[in-house]
Amino acid sequence: MSFLSVTSVPTLRWSSPKAFTLKPPFASMMFLILGLVMFGLGEALLVNAGVGVSPWTVFAEGVTKITGWSLGLATFLISATVLLLWIPLRQTPGIGTILNAVIVALVLEYALPILPRFDSYLANALLALTGVFVTGFGGAIYLVANLGPGPRDGLMTGLQRVTGKPIALVRMSIELTVVAIGWALGGTLGLGTLLFAVGIGPAMAIGMQILQLRSVTR
Repeated sequence: MSFLSVTSVPTLRWSSPKAFTLKPPFASMMFLILGLVMFGLGEALLVNAGVGVSPWTVFAEGVTKITGWSLGLATFLISATVLLLWIPLRQTPGIGTILNAVIVALVLEYALPILPRFDSYLANALLALTGVFVTGFGGAIYLVANLGPGPRDGLMTGLQRVTGKPIALVRMSIELTVVAIGWALGGTLGLGTLLFAVGIGPAMAIGMQILQLRSVTR
């Protein structure tokens, strides 16, 4: 349970000094891109596993049930609302905030057709679990790069800074709340949804621990 000791995103030698900058350090940009590619790959594994969508998709599905909006529109408006929550949390956007949407979308587009999917439910459940940890580790890398988080990751880091609670617990609380609301509104969930909701926070925190440890030992 040592991942519960992670109460902030660590600053490493390849972290950008500022999130909002027009001249990001080269190393920070490379790690940002690497992290976002891994993040997108993990999400693609979860999608291909077919055992449950992500918590925020459940939320968006629930919103479509009561509004009649398309899933894409609901997802966009939810993300916009989350960005508005950054204002009281004093979160700073950056190039990573934009690249988050672009790179993850591209990875999903090109990775989904070539990633495996199994006939066995157990195998697909393990694939989903792998996806959660790949997403979490990728998220840790790009957040440590400090060039601006995506909407939901920014909500996590903002709430963590305000509450002082461990990153794993803050993210788990957000995801479980979103799942509960989405399900109550009529969204559909599965095992993969619950694995993501419970596992993404610890996966990110463990990823940050690994990155920090490797930085110290070099």
